[in-house]
Amino acid sequence: MSASPLNELRRTNFAGREVSLAEGALVVVGVTALAGGGPRRTDAVVLAGIGTLGLVDDLLEPRLRRAGRPVSKGLRGHLGALRSGSLTTGAAKALGIPLLALVGALTAPAPRGGAMTVADAALVAGCANLANLLDLRPGRALKAALPAAVMLALAPDEQARDRSGRRLALAAAVPGLLALPADLRERGMLGDAGANVLGAAVGGAAARRLSVPARLSLLGVVVALTLASERVSFSAVIERTAALRALDGLGRLPFPAPAPGEDR
Repeated sequence: MSASPLNELRRTNFAGREVSLAEGALVVVGVTALAGGGPRRTDAVVLAGIGTLGLVDDLLEPRLRRAGRPVSKGLRGHLGALRSGSLTTGAAKALGIPLLALVGALTAPAPRGGAMTVADAALVAGCANLANLLDLRPGRALKAALPAAVMLALAPDEQARDRSGRRLALAAAVPGLLALPADLRERGMLGDAGANVLGAAVGGAAARRLSVPARLSLLGVVVALTLASERVSFSAVIERTAALRALDGLGRLPFPAPAPGEDR
C-alpha cells in the first residue's frame, strides 16, 4: 500500500519531534501567488519552478534512503555525483535553480544585460541555496530571510524596476511571517521547497532594489558563506557565538530533556 501524501511530508527534526513539510509547500504557493500579481507572470513561473525543484528533492530523497541508495549531500557531493553520471535531486536543483534565476533576470523590468544580468541571476540562486543551508533549526532561515525581505519592501522606489522588486520582497515577507509561528513551535518546517523559494524571492528583490555596488557586495557575501558551508558547520559556529546562539534560540521550544538513564 502506498504512503499517503501527508505521510510523505512528515519528518523527524533535530530534536526528535515530528514536523510537516506541508509548511514549505504552503509557503511556495503563497510566494508564487503574491509574486505573480499584475504583469509579472514570469516571476511567478520562476518561483514556482524553484519551489517545485525543492519539493521534488524533499519527497524523493527519503525514498532513496529507504531503498538503500546513496544520497549525496552538499553542493560538492551533488556535483561529484553528476560528474560520475548520476543525476541526484540535489544536482537537478543545482542546475535548475540557476537556469530559472537567469530566466527571471533576463525578463526583469529594465534588464541591464551582460555581466550584471548574470550577477543578478547568481544572487537569486545563491540566496535560494543559502536559505536552504540555514534551514537546519526551527526559525533559523526565517530569521535571516524576513528582516531582509521587510527592509527591501520598505526601501524607497527610485525607478520602475524597483516596484517589481517590492512585490518580490512582500511575496517573501507575508508567507514567511505566517509560517514563523508553526516553524518556531516545531509543527512544520520549510524544507528545501520553502527555503529555496523564500531565498530566491529575497534575492530577486535585492537584485531589483539595490544599487550595483550593494548587489555585488551582497553576492560576494553569499558566495563566501556558501563556500564556507562546505567546510564549516553553521550550527557549530552559532553554538560557539553567544549573540548568535541567543538570536537563534529566540522563540524556539527548549530541547527535550533526556529520559532518566538515557544518554544524550
